[in-house]
Amino acid sequence: MNEQIIQEITVFCREAGLAESTFGRRAVNDGKLTARLRNGGRVTTETVDRIHAFMTNWRDSARAASGMPAPRIGAAAAALPVPASPIPFRPSTPDVTQSEDPQRNFRFFDNRQKYLLFVNTCSEKWEVAHRVGLELANIHPKPPAVRVFDAGVGDGTVLARVMRNMHDRFPHMPFYIVGKEISLEDVRLTLQRMADRFFEHPGTVLVLTNLAYADAPWLAVKSISAATSLVWRELALTGNSAHRFEEQIGDLEPFLAESWKAKVSPKSGNPVYERPAILVIYRDDHRFLLDPLIPKPGGTVTDYDLIIASQPYRARASLEFKAKRVIAPLAKALRSGGRLIAIHSHGHDPGMEIINKVWPDDNPFVHDRHQILKAVKQELGSAGRDLNFNAYADSRSLFRYEMHTLPSEVDAASAIGTSTLLAAWNAAIYVAQVEDDRLADLYNERRHIEATREVLKDHGGLWFHDESYVISRRRE
Repeated sequence: MNEQIIQEITVFCREAGLAESTFGRRAVNDGKLTARLRNGGRVTTETVDRIHAFMTNWRDSARAASGMPAPRIGAAAAALPVPASPIPFRPSTPDVTQSEDPQRNFRFFDNRQKYLLFVNTCSEKWEVAHRVGLELANIHPKPPAVRVFDAGVGDGTVLARVMRNMHDRFPHMPFYIVGKEISLEDVRLTLQRMADRFFEHPGTVLVLTNLAYADAPWLAVKSISAATSLVWRELALTGNSAHRFEEQIGDLEPFLAESWKAKVSPKSGNPVYERPAILVIYRDDHRFLLDPLIPKPGGTVTDYDLIIASQPYRARASLEFKAKRVIAPLAKALRSGGRLIAIHSHGHDPGMEIINKVWPDDNPFVHDRHQILKAVKQELGSAGRDLNFNAYADSRSLFRYEMHTLPSEVDAASAIGTSTLLAAWNAAIYVAQVEDDRLADLYNERRHIEATREVLKDHGGLWFHDESYVISRRRE
């Protein structure tokens, strides 16, 4: 029951352009409805009826506003899960243009539920952090700090692991760390991991921002209109325990909810910030030591020793976009001896076998590291003369991560549980970045489940390949 209701709510919220919390409040006066359902909470038949009634009333009102006739369906058909129906009706109302249609612009890459299921069932974050950690042996920090930029913090797992590695390698050096992340939910998760980092390594300045790649390393926006609306918040942590730090970081919730809002770009369909925001956190008892590092409004120097770009672009994005809009601006922010490590999905693994059993001609990984590095070099031109573009051999560039399973779960002689199959299918379509509109018909046929089961039995598990490359600035 819960899975069906959750799926109906998810599709409806995209169709209506509502946040799930807003839907819960309007439908049953419970903003945490969907979260409780995902955590296994029970739901009464009366609540289900109220949910369906709200959806029906909304669709009827939307059809009336657009002048479309109401469909003739029976009660039994109305109770079917929304994904099993044809493409959801999307009204053309005066205040929602086609370019702003949340379903049209919805990207699988930003699907929150599928993302969380993927990162909690696969070891990619661990392996990425390990690969990034290897680069720490090749950087040469200079006073006053080790400077790191994370070009896509995500849920903070990679950054927190890298910071632990940094403390082990540079225990007495101050850290200046800037992380770019547009997702409010990911910023919350990242901050939850930082209290322990400030306790173990007090000489840390952490900056989080939602600025674009071309602006984030410098903490400055080029647009005058954006600059006038910039939100700058500084938090000096007091006390000397992780618990005290966690409480103060938790008090940032109202600020984040108000300032870290995003919207869909009518041009690209990608999420963009409503207002540029910068959050600076450090320990007050180390302010004297950290004063040269604490950034101030108006921009700051870059000179990063290490730049982390893990999955910074969509696999299917154009080569020009990857080079011009993402990697080239980041490469410009490297200091002498600094290194930029970029990581993206590579394919040629059991995960891609699942995809090709369903869509034989699909190939989302259209550009390899050699093509991207060549395009970045051309984009930078003379500005890249003192940069080294390191593609490396496959033995160093490629690495593997796996979906967590018990041997008994994927034994060839035993039946594979439904939850394992669904987790494996979710991981495969997440890595391949398959959009939801391609999935609707599959869920009636269930051939994707059979394809997943076949691949898991053939390989005794599921794993994926990531590809890495490094751009480094020559030492003076």
